[in-house]
Amino acid sequence: MFAIDFPEIVPKRLAVKLTAVGERNVRNGHPWIFTDSILKLNKGGKSGDLTIVFSKNKNEVIGIGLLDPDSPIRIKMLTNIGGVTIDTSFFEEKINKAFALRAELLETVTNSYRLLFGENDGFPGFIADVYDNALVVKLYSAIWFPYLKAILEKLIETTSCETVVLRLSRKLQGNGFHNFYDGQILFGKLSDEVVQFTEHGVKFSANVIKGHKTGYFLDHRHNRKNVGALSKNKKVLDVFAYAGGFSIHALANGAKEVTSLDISEQALQVAKENAQLNSFSGVHKTISGDAFAELKKLCDTNSKFDVVVIDPPSFAKRKTEISIALKKYEQLAKLGEKITFKNGTLVLASCSSRISSEEFFDINNKALQTSGRNFECFKKTFHDIDHPITFPEGAYLKCGYYRFLD
Repeated sequence: MFAIDFPEIVPKRLAVKLTAVGERNVRNGHPWIFTDSILKLNKGGKSGDLTIVFSKNKNEVIGIGLLDPDSPIRIKMLTNIGGVTIDTSFFEEKINKAFALRAELLETVTNSYRLLFGENDGFPGFIADVYDNALVVKLYSAIWFPYLKAILEKLIETTSCETVVLRLSRKLQGNGFHNFYDGQILFGKLSDEVVQFTEHGVKFSANVIKGHKTGYFLDHRHNRKNVGALSKNKKVLDVFAYAGGFSIHALANGAKEVTSLDISEQALQVAKENAQLNSFSGVHKTISGDAFAELKKLCDTNSKFDVVVIDPPSFAKRKTEISIALKKYEQLAKLGEKITFKNGTLVLASCSSRISSEEFFDINNKALQTSGRNFECFKKTFHDIDHPITFPEGAYLKCGYYRFLD
């Protein structure tokens, strides 16, 4: 069935007791246990060993997790209740539940989706994305190697995918874990590492072997559709365009002119190729350069657009970067306002998990108010249906739609 022989890894069962804070977090359903929350671990263990979490006083089982000795998040929780057996049926039930949550999306003209969204679907550090008939699994922790074969068998059955590609985080790459490597085909064959797929009727491609993450960013799908609906006969600017997600939806929905701006010429070439997968009559332009510098140039030349989309990468990957990130978001909002026509729409997005949605929308409002223009925020969006949120740190995406009335 598979293209490789999976290693036989038998996980140990380890008893764990936590501090009062750690126990409270488990009882509240949080999926992470940090090193400083562990009072007692009865013996040493390896990645993927089962950790049976006992209450401090009553000695009852309150949850089960997987040991990750190479991470400050020492235990990734699988269940926050006791009396559960971790076996193939346990993982199959979780996958069935995750697939059911995506049912509404799969009724649309879409064959690309995230089936497993890490902790939020009960699989910490485990991502499973589908692109047409290709299933791409990305692992961020070695804890999953003992269970990988059983999980993949269920994922293949559920999705009917014909190919499975393994992607590994940088931390796992080059470590020689059981001869797994990044870009490895575990099941089926792949005639081309670039796979075509469809989202809401618009065609795209993803390099599932070498592309960023699993090959594409699926989380903005609903926002790309929204921008497409706003773009008919409009002049559109897509900033931090990457492979042209917003740009292509705009073109496919009748935009008269779309400009994709990104620092990567390689990404812009993919955007051009994605555009050619669809029928469109508008003009597609590209600008390669630093977004802040290029936006200033557009302001200096008094360039204007009907729809401006600004979707930057995360500016705050560390706590120390939060204040700088807020200043960058403020700067982008002000630059975006200057190049947006009257009755035009400015779309501002953030994927920085350390910036709350309240902070993000507040900084946007304050920045836009300094322009003196009348505007309204007519829509706020968060995660798409295939990116559910089940714990606070799992939320990162927020997007505001601002219409200028003068």
